[in-house]
Amino acid sequence: MSEHWHAAILGQLEFYWDFHLRPRLEGLTDDEYFWEPVDGCWSLRPDADGVLRMEQSFPAPEPPPFTTIAWRMTHVSRDVLGIRARAFFGPHEGLEDAHMFDQRLWPDPLPATAADAVAVLERSYAHWHDAIAALTPAQFDAPLGPKAGDYADDPVGALVLHLNRETMAHGAEICLLRDLYRDRPAQ
Repeated sequence: MSEHWHAAILGQLEFYWDFHLRPRLEGLTDDEYFWEPVDGCWSLRPDADGVLRMEQSFPAPEPPPFTTIAWRMTHVSRDVLGIRARAFFGPHEGLEDAHMFDQRLWPDPLPATAADAVAVLERSYAHWHDAIAALTPAQFDAPLGPKAGDYADDPVGALVLHLNRETMAHGAEICLLRDLYRDRPAQ
């Protein structure tokens, strides 16, 4: 890739964040955040010790369960942007061996309110964005290395493109769920 592609790919994420996703998160309520439009949704739920956990299984069932805004926002802020940003750009806090899927890189409790979820997403976006923006063209074109596991030989730019797609896809789902919540039939 070239410096031109670096700027264009970063600009794609910035445009989506600034003009689509972030403005649509204004006014998100706790009711919307945890709204379950269908039975069997995956969400964030307290475990036996009262610690909020994200419902998931590996491998995911086919088809995967429908997920709440809480689940989707946590997936984007933690799994898509947060863990990847910390794996590649720090801080590692003694976890230098951690890879880009290692959930030890997410020590904070999961957000229990819509306001906290928006704040966590903003921090994760800023961490990822600022680290990517600071890369030189050579760093953007360089292989990801061992932290990427099976993707070690892929360039950093390929991961940025993938995370842009993930952010935009899940962001659109969050926005659609907000629309459905707003226009749901009266109960």
